[in-house]
Amino acid sequence: MAGTKIKSMYVCSQCGHETAKWYGKCPSCGEWNTFTEEIRETTRSGNLPVQERKRTSSVPVPISQISTEDEQRYYTGSKELDRVLGGGIVKGSLVLLGGDPGIGKSTILLQICSHLGKILKILYISGEESKRQIKLRASRLGVNCDNLLVMTETDIEIIADQIRSENPDLVMIDSIQTMNYKELNSSPGSVTQVRECTNILMRTSKALDIPCIVVGHVNKDGAIAGPKVLEHIVDAVLYFEGDKQMSYRILRAVKNRYGSTNEIGVFQMGDSGLSEVENPSLMLLSGRPKNVSGTCVACTMEGSRPILAEIQGLVTNSGYGNARRMSTGFDYNRMSMLLAVLEKRCGYYFSSLDAYVNVIGGLRLDEPATDLAVALSLVSSLKDIVVAEDVLAFGEVGLTGEIRSVNHAAMRVSEASRLGFRRCILPYHNMKNLVLPPDCDIELLGVRTIRDAVSALGG
Repeated sequence: MAGTKIKSMYVCSQCGHETAKWYGKCPSCGEWNTFTEEIRETTRSGNLPVQERKRTSSVPVPISQISTEDEQRYYTGSKELDRVLGGGIVKGSLVLLGGDPGIGKSTILLQICSHLGKILKILYISGEESKRQIKLRASRLGVNCDNLLVMTETDIEIIADQIRSENPDLVMIDSIQTMNYKELNSSPGSVTQVRECTNILMRTSKALDIPCIVVGHVNKDGAIAGPKVLEHIVDAVLYFEGDKQMSYRILRAVKNRYGSTNEIGVFQMGDSGLSEVENPSLMLLSGRPKNVSGTCVACTMEGSRPILAEIQGLVTNSGYGNARRMSTGFDYNRMSMLLAVLEKRCGYYFSSLDAYVNVIGGLRLDEPATDLAVALSLVSSLKDIVVAEDVLAFGEVGLTGEIRSVNHAAMRVSEASRLGFRRCILPYHNMKNLVLPPDCDIELLGVRTIRDAVSALGG
């Protein structure tokens, strides 16, 4: 006979590490005071007959006999969202959508329903809002279709049964932190509840070949609330970035089994919901000041898309004993490295000066190709040299002051020429095999060192 055993486990709320005793510091992720106690009931199956413990297994199939011709994607009606997903929503996929409160997660779900609800049967399940609240938001966004079924429930077993009985074409869960599995004693939103509820949704979605979009809350650090294993269960993880006080939103794929993780989608929040921004470079450069020092345009690659962004640098006298450094949208440590290179290799001393770097539009630049534009913006502010409006710069800066080559140079230059830039400062080694389209009218200035780049500005 099977018996039931009750035991106490301690689970880390950050990484999901389990242990039999409490620790002040998690041995897995190193976070402090993250262990919470959970009471579990386990069933002993050691005395069961072999016939009762035997489970069915799938039969191995040669990979040459597996066909992918029946793969189908649902287009969401938004080119930016389809780009991030890798071409649309794949049948049977489980997508996790995260972001800060009020940034537009529920809004974009209803906008997907507005487009796909015309041809597909959609089941929208909410554990946070009532049906009337969802109806009010849908009316504001102009969503009204008979194929959209709304359900307010938090019991994950009832939800799974409803998915099996309704057999919809698409399922949306808002949000996973409100779901509850009654077999567990922990409260909703805990590590175990989030993990087990996601597992049930994953098994249901894969068995019925129904795509499912799950909304996940984020913690104060910006990561998905719950264990990191949650991101390993799903097929794709999408993050909404940007300040909710601003109108622009950036949707980034952190994980995607059906597409690239380097693609981003740019949206603008308005009264009628999220509208896609097809030309992010033009949006990020709008309102750029004229004839002002301390600003330079860089070109970064987001997947297969070149994006031009304005970088502003400010250097001023320090009012304190220690110079202050601040960076927004650019890595702080890399900014400190560039300041050191400018001091050592170019003779520009920033030791007693405050230095600030800001990327306009809420964009975060992680690519080393933006080093040159950041360095030029700092020198421009220090020497009060105006970088011309039609000048673009990109390149990686090394510790010896050399300018290293970057990839996709032709695409960056072509995008700059299309937006009206007439001069481009780029690594000298990129000019060797650079092939540009015939209509690309732009002057290329190849530089070998950071000194050459500053000299090109007249400094």
